[in-house]
Amino acid sequence: MSPSLPLVTTAERRHRLGRRHRLAPSARAATVAEAADSVVALHATDAATIFLSARARLAEGGPGVVERALYEDVSLVRLLSMRNTLFAVSTELAPYVDASTARAIAVKERRTLLKHLDEDGQGLDSEWLARAEAAALDALDSHGPATGSQLSAAVPALRQKITIGRGKKYETETGVATRVIRLLAADGRIRRDRPRGSWTSSQYRWVHTEPWPAVPAVEARAEIARRWLHAYGPATEADLKWWTGWTLTDVRKALAAVGPDQVLLEDGSTALVGPGDTVPDPAPEPWAALLPGLDPTAMGWADRGFHLDPAFRPALFDYAGNIGPTVWWNGEIVGGWAQRSDGEIVWRLLGSPGRPAEEAITAEAARLAAWVGDARITPRFRTPLERELVA
Repeated sequence: MSPSLPLVTTAERRHRLGRRHRLAPSARAATVAEAADSVVALHATDAATIFLSARARLAEGGPGVVERALYEDVSLVRLLSMRNTLFAVSTELAPYVDASTARAIAVKERRTLLKHLDEDGQGLDSEWLARAEAAALDALDSHGPATGSQLSAAVPALRQKITIGRGKKYETETGVATRVIRLLAADGRIRRDRPRGSWTSSQYRWVHTEPWPAVPAVEARAEIARRWLHAYGPATEADLKWWTGWTLTDVRKALAAVGPDQVLLEDGSTALVGPGDTVPDPAPEPWAALLPGLDPTAMGWADRGFHLDPAFRPALFDYAGNIGPTVWWNGEIVGGWAQRSDGEIVWRLLGSPGRPAEEAITAEAARLAAWVGDARITPRFRTPLERELVA
């Protein structure tokens, strides 16, 4: 153990979550973009997660506040980015996420689709794809926001079917509409607009938009790494690689550009924080939080041992490693929660955090129930504890 490095205790790491992730009541954000920036990005694979993650971090406002940020002010946008996963980021940060991560995904997506078109053997090529994309954009300009099925009805090319894996065991016929729309979104030429249903729906309409301003990839990765270290440090090189999905080379170059400081953790290992960010955050007031499945605070590290007892993992994660809805007390996961079909928010502790924790969690569950109102939430990734609670 090196005495020359500043020590960051487990308690101090948890204090940072309360303050920097805006989960302690006194630290809650005034805007949705501020809430998203506090954790760099909000997970967006499950439509409800964006809303519930923002709710936990906002000082006030209901689902309508998040809807305005996504669809009216457009201060928050969804991008296919880190780990090839859908995230919601502030429009201020979006060009950096696009350049650091989304661009490479878009290139790969296009290459894959062109390969499928070529192997299909109908003569569909890059020129055909460009015409199909242009026709889709023209349809959005003419008719306004549209769902994928509405776009397919308006653009004959999107009704084209191709065969993937022709002559092989996995041969399958599929339409191109979803793939073309995915390409346009990955390129930043369209974005998700209001869904057909409520805020919990994933049946989005699409609108034509302009691509993000170009930022050099090296500069963009350094900016993402800097923000991530502020939100998630102390953390390791391996944590950043896992969270971003970048190559190890890109991770190391980004960290070198940031110039992080090294700190010592209680277990004797070392970790990284942002430059000069070695002074402990003051302890916030006691706080409880009910966070949705895949919330950034639960998913920010490859190693989550400082806030999650390994004995709790089987109850809180699905078979693929996706974390479900969690109950937090002062920076530590202490249980899980679910919503029953009648709307009741139910929760279960997996440890014994004490009477003050139970009282605070009860109050937070009531706040969540009032915020959700008549909406019903079923996580896309079901976990053993969540299933038990709703049974």
